[in-house]
Amino acid sequence: MDMQPGAARRRKRLAVLALELIQGMCFAAWSSRIPDIREGFGVENLAHLGLLMALIPVGKLLAIPAVHSLFSLAGYRKAVLISILGYAFSLLLAGILPANLYILGFIFLLFGIFWNMTDISLNTQAIEVDRLYETSIMATFHAGWSFAACLGALLGFALINLNIGYPTHFTGIAVLSILGIGIAYRFLPLDHEHPVAVAVAGEVAQKKDEKKDGGKKRKLPEILLIQLGLIWLVALGVENTIFEWSDLYFQSVIKAPKSLQVGFLIIMTTIFIGRLITTLLYRYWKKRTILIVAGYLIFAGFMISSLLVKLTGDMTINVIINALGFGLIGLGISCVVPTLYSIVGEKAKTPVGTALTIMSSISFVGPFIPPLLVGTVSHYFGMDVAYLIIGLFGLCIVGITSFSKTLKRDEGISYYKR
Repeated sequence: MDMQPGAARRRKRLAVLALELIQGMCFAAWSSRIPDIREGFGVENLAHLGLLMALIPVGKLLAIPAVHSLFSLAGYRKAVLISILGYAFSLLLAGILPANLYILGFIFLLFGIFWNMTDISLNTQAIEVDRLYETSIMATFHAGWSFAACLGALLGFALINLNIGYPTHFTGIAVLSILGIGIAYRFLPLDHEHPVAVAVAGEVAQKKDEKKDGGKKRKLPEILLIQLGLIWLVALGVENTIFEWSDLYFQSVIKAPKSLQVGFLIIMTTIFIGRLITTLLYRYWKKRTILIVAGYLIFAGFMISSLLVKLTGDMTINVIINALGFGLIGLGISCVVPTLYSIVGEKAKTPVGTALTIMSSISFVGPFIPPLLVGTVSHYFGMDVAYLIIGLFGLCIVGITSFSKTLKRDEGISYYKR
């Protein structure tokens, strides 16, 4: 029947969306409680906290070869299942294990590994479902993630003000996530339905032929993937800063009480709104234009928060000023990653799973920047100075995108009708 393909397509879309929601809730639970984790594990020095948090990007780096091998050994469906279950399990460990700095370091490492494994494997699924539709729906998946993260941030903010500790918070979210994963997994595309799986099978056969020929057919990565990987690197630096240090910024710089530490909540709310707007912008703007505007918004937001943070001695005014700055940052960063993924799905000649792995390999430095730079600069000069430096990353996005000849050549192509 004609309706069956449409129904099957919707089930796949909802399954991927459900896993995006679960990932967003787990992430928000984690990020909203970082000041409490810092206090609970007794990390007083911001520089020391930065060093510990640097284990998250170390884990992300380790995840790149791990998830690529998992694609080949277990298939795309099982790769998603293993990755997101590990993500929820690492949150559970943070809630039930005793407060010890070595244990905290191990949890940071584990969280980073499954974070990146989930990002790559789940977005591979999202890209393939996106290809089943005439118009791009990629931003809706990321909007779903942002919506869940927004609700998770609101939940975290409420639990903090109700004096409910992070162990209870983490355990509850982890258990609910594991139940949801079990339901959504059943409806993911089968590997033999996966266009990427067919491409990877061909790529594996090609690599075998290359070995027989002494590797003469080996090619360098596409220029497009290198450029997108550099933008991703910068975007990850911005994301990790606002995700992991936003509430600490309100706590350490603004000296706001817990009831006014709304940095992470504002970030997640504006990211959600921005991703909804991005879906509409794809109809009217070229994706290169969207990336350029995003870079300027990021730059403006950080400048407002860092330069105007001490404009007055009034706590309310300072909170409003920084809420504005954080809002611009959230709107700017909201559209970068979905746009990069969508460009890969439409323009890259490399199989999607391999393309994302290449981009991750280029961008892996990005997550190392915030814990080391923000932690160290904050300890010696203040977090407002660290935010001033991170704000320049927005101009880097503008520069890379503006001077990319590959992206300029795509300006005459409609991204909306495919």
